[in-house]
Amino acid sequence: MVKVQIVEEKDVDANSPYASPSSSRNSSSVSLSSVDSALSADESFVDRLAALKDIIPPSTRHSIYSRISKTASFIKRGGKIAGNVVWVVTTSALLVALPLALSLEDEAKIVAQEKEMLEQQQGAQQMLSPSIYPPPPGSNLNQPKGLVPPGF
Repeated sequence: MVKVQIVEEKDVDANSPYASPSSSRNSSSVSLSSVDSALSADESFVDRLAALKDIIPPSTRHSIYSRISKTASFIKRGGKIAGNVVWVVTTSALLVALPLALSLEDEAKIVAQEKEMLEQQQGAQQMLSPSIYPPPPGSNLNQPKGLVPPGF
C-alpha cells in the first residue's frame, strides 16, 4: 500500500511547474497539459513500455517471461543441434565422398583409355589381316584402278 504525504520545502525553484505559493496551493499558474507535454518530450518509448509493466500483475508477467524464456531456449537448442548436424554432414562429405568421387573419376578415365587402346588394336588388326569374308557385291575393292566394271 502506498502512503501519500505532503512535504513542504522552503527552497523550491521559482521556475518549476510544481512550485506554488503556500497561500494558493490549489491555484497554479501552470496547467497540467503543459506539464504533461514537457514530461512527454523527455520520455522515450522504452520508458513508456517500462511504465506499463506495473499494469500487468506479477504472476502474469512471470508466466509470460517463462514462456518466452522456454521458447528462446528451445530455439537455441534446435539451432545448436542443426549446426552440429550440418557440421557432421559437411565434414563427412569432405573426408569420405570427395576422395571416393575422385577415385571413381580416375577409374573411369583409365577404363576409357583401355577401351580406346583396344579399339585401336582391333582397327590395326583389321587393316593388316585379309578379310575372311568376301567383299559385298558392287564394291570395287578387289578391282584394279582405272578399269570400269561391266555394265558401264
